[in-house]
Formats: sequence, C-alpha cells, structure tokens
Amino acid sequence: MVFSVIAFAVMNAVVKYLSAFNVYQIVFFRSIGTLVFTLPLILKSKIPVLGTNKKLLLARAIVGVISLTCFFQSLNYLPVGTSVSLRYTSPIFAAILAFFLLKEKIKTIQWFLFLLAFIGVLMIKGFGADVNTIGLLFVLTSAVFQGLVFVLIRKIGSKEHPLVIINYFMATAFVFGGLMSINHWTNPTPSEWVLLLSLGVLGYIGQLYMTKAFQTNETNVVAPLKNLEVIFAIIIGALWFGEIYNLLTLLGVFLILFGLVYNIYIKRKKIKN
Repeated sequence: MVFSVIAFAVMNAVVKYLSAFNVYQIVFFRSIGTLVFTLPLILKSKIPVLGTNKKLLLARAIVGVISLTCFFQSLNYLPVGTSVSLRYTSPIFAAILAFFLLKEKIKTIQWFLFLLAFIGVLMIKGFGADVNTIGLLFVLTSAVFQGLVFVLIRKIGSKEHPLVIINYFMATAFVFGGLMSINHWTNPTPSEWVLLLSLGVLGYIGQLYMTKAFQTNETNVVAPLKNLEVIFAIIIGALWFGEIYNLLTLLGVFLILFGLVYNIYIKRKKIKN
C-alpha cells in the first residue's frame, strides 16, 4: 500500500501540472497508459481476460469510474484542497460498508482513530471559505464510491488476478473517457504527451499494489493507509511546486500517522489473539 500511495501521489502532482486539460481527457490518458501494461501481461501469462466473476469485476470497474469522474468534476466547483480533503473520507465509508457488507468487525477505538486520521487530513488540506453545494455533492459521492471500490476488491479477494481487476477498470475508463473527451479535446505538445502517458504508468503501479494490498488483508486495516498519500503529496508539493507548510500541517501529519499506526497495531494484536 505504501508503494501504491507514492505512485498515486506523483500521479496527482502530474494531473495538477496538466490542469489546462479537460478532466475527461485526463481520464482517457490515465486509462490508456495502464492498458498498455495490463493487456500484454495478461496475454503473455495466459490469464483469462474476462476473469471468472464478471459481474463483480464489472461492478468494481463502473464504481471506480464513477468515483474518479465525480472527483475530477468536483474540482470544477471546489478548491483542490477542499476536494482532496473530503475525498479522504473514503476509508471511513469503506469501513462502514465493510461492516455491513462483509461483516468485518470494528472496535470503538478504531472508529476514533479513523476520525483522528481524518481530522489530520483536514488540518493539512484545510477548507476554502466557500463550499459549493454541487461540488460538495460530487466529492462526497466520489468518496462513497471509492469506499465501495475498496470493499468490492476485498469481496473479489484472491479469486481474480490483480491484472484482470485493473484491466476491467481501465477498459471502462478508456471507453468512457474517450467518448466524453471527443468534444473537449486539446492537442498536447510533445512534452505534454509524455506527461499524459506517464499518468497511466503511475496509475498502473498504484492500482496494482493497492489491489494486492486489499486482496491480502482486511479492508479496515488497508484502507486507512491510503491517507499516507497526503504526506507524500506534501513532500512532492514542497519540492516540485514550492509549497510551504506550517506547524498546523505538521500536526495534521502526526495525527494521521498516529491514527494509522495505532489502528494497525490493534488489528495485528487482535489477529494474534
């Protein structure tokens, strides 16, 4: 999961740099770059392209595309900091959904730790003065569906190869992003082509390791680790965009790390007992 969040943090930085492009075009390039990796690997390994549980695979793909699209749409109405902060409620939604759908037990202290980590995220990213209602609905919808993605991957488990799961998601995003970007296409420069295509490479790495993480452990252990992406984003923001972070931000980082580490300790202790 750590490898996953590093890849996604770098990918998000590239998306921020390419903010002049329409969101559908970003989704399209995000998918096509990953498909270049997944399809040849699936064919080479002679893995069934369609998998075994087609309904769950397709559901995970559709839910993932909805989440991704809603998140990008929210950026049209809200500041980036607000959108990113609110989307990081997805581990909380994942834990709640896993509690009802997968019957995964959650201790009271874990709920408190989830809340603590989320408060840390809010302290780092902060909220804008005005929160647009439409944008708020978009980003919260994205967070809920992102939480459902975590649960569906856990539900699929090790029955499907990670490449098949990723391929379903990217193929769906490719079709959707391609169709929607027809009327919103912007011709990239040579350097922008490289950056746009790199989104797929970084996304592939992030998606592969995230899928492996959820296939090998409980949702409420793995999902909160997604918050580490905020910390890596801070480092990249400081080095790449020259962003400056204050003591409040550092306190938020501490709360996230404390919430995540202690939650993992509780779960590991429970497993040993």
